[in-house]
Amino acid sequence: MAVTIWHNPRCSNSRGALQILREHGIDPTVIAYLDSPPDVPTLQSLVAAMGTGARALLRTKEDAYAALGLADPTLDDTTLIAAMHAHPALINRPIVRTPRGVRLCRPPETVLEILPA
Repeated sequence: MAVTIWHNPRCSNSRGALQILREHGIDPTVIAYLDSPPDVPTLQSLVAAMGTGARALLRTKEDAYAALGLADPTLDDTTLIAAMHAHPALINRPIVRTPRGVRLCRPPETVLEILPA
């Protein structure tokens, strides 16, 4: 089963989701997204698969969030995704993709929703 986690090792939620995956015998592809940010098409794909809109992936406490005026509710997904691509610290984590779907795994146990039955 192909599973990918966009991971920040400094984040307890991210570490927790990775641990749950491994406890279930899954050795995911781990992408340290701050070092290797997802490109715009990947972000678009993740947002589409989640069905939540790009705003759901934004970290609102990052300095760039305020500096770029991202609280503006009129900003569309294209603008928000471009900001996350340019400033990967804005991407909330961890994002996990499995054949059963994509989730922002906060709390980490959310990953259980997309594991095989």
